Amino acid sequence: MRFPLFLAIKYLKPKRTVASVITLVSVLGVMLGVAVVIIVRSVMTGFGDIWEEKILDFKPHISLVPYSGNVIRGEVDLASKIKNIPGVTCVTPEIDTRVLISNRGRVLAPVIIGVDGEDFVSAYKVGTPLSGSFNLEGDTLVLGIGAARTLGVRVGDEVTVYSPKTLIDKDEIFLPVKWRVGGIFSCGQHEYDSGYVVASLSNVRDLMGLDNGVFAIHIKTDCPTIAGKFENIESSVRLLAPQLRQITWREADREIFNALAVEKNMTALLLSLISLVAVFCVMNTLLVLTVQKTPEIGLLKAIGFSRFEIMSVFLVHGLIQCIIGIVLGLLSSWAVLSNLQRIVEYLAKMGLEVFPASVYGLAQIPHRLIVTDVFWVVALVLVFGALASFIPALAASFKDPVRALKDC
Repeated sequence: MRFPLFLAIKYLKPKRTVASVITLVSVLGVMLGVAVVIIVRSVMTGFGDIWEEKILDFKPHISLVPYSGNVIRGEVDLASKIKNIPGVTCVTPEIDTRVLISNRGRVLAPVIIGVDGEDFVSAYKVGTPLSGSFNLEGDTLVLGIGAARTLGVRVGDEVTVYSPKTLIDKDEIFLPVKWRVGGIFSCGQHEYDSGYVVASLSNVRDLMGLDNGVFAIHIKTDCPTIAGKFENIESSVRLLAPQLRQITWREADREIFNALAVEKNMTALLLSLISLVAVFCVMNTLLVLTVQKTPEIGLLKAIGFSRFEIMSVFLVHGLIQCIIGIVLGLLSSWAVLSNLQRIVEYLAKMGLEVFPASVYGLAQIPHRLIVTDVFWVVALVLVFGALASFIPALAASFKDPVRALKDC
């Protein structure tokens, strides 16, 4: 064992002094900082995964819309050609527009999706109906549980639907229509459960005063998160429909993903301050230690040890504190993440609701640990630990051996 490492380990042995207490606090601080950052980033990553999963299940992966005008003609032939592209699982010509729905004085302005019944079941993964069915035949519509609660309706009730064309075409009157609620769904996402209703494509065409055509062609794939394969599908679709503008799911929900990324990074940055404070504790520990060991430093320099060797002792001492704190932090974060749901349930029993299902709509708190997140946390603590240890180590290396020995 090299001398700097030997002496650094020797200085770490507890001796019931103030330095030993400060050393313990420093190690615990590093442990807490590492564990908190890893746990929070894992939970934020889990929430991002849930958001992504909900978006991919409900919304299209690629949307084709006109560059100019509102209506796409020849949608049936184009959809059949796109279905033959490898990796495409579902193609649905649709009319998506915002309407006004009222029921006994309650009003809602959701987006109505005009789609064929079979296409709705295959393209929109909303699970089994909470009540009723997803049959869109006749004058029926399907809506989310949030919209049903807002309107105060159940399966079999009638609602009044107002066409947005009433506000656009001043020379033509579009009378409201009465449609019956045929089914209620819940996809576990409040925005979709409250902001979308579904009706047959023919009914929505009549509502919008169209004889044929659609507003968009939506495409689902089997590889929305696989960059290379998904880009190949984009290219193939672009070749088949160069006259239409292509919008991917990441572009359509860019604001959501950007907000999640910013929130995740800002939270981790703020929590990293805990590690930074702990690193300052490491520096304070070394400053106290250099004062206590001044006679020993003078003796070592007197018998021939170089400044570099003296500095190495205290650098290694500080890094060992950080490494011990990092290891304990990794073990603590693993233990917490492995029992996260139990901890949340225990806190709920104690009256502290940290993850209410009524707010998040999830049965369990999501989390996913990314190796790169762990790497960057460890690297950050080691770098700051080395920088914090450098100043006391440099001060120790420049001590005058004569004055140091006078303190013996």
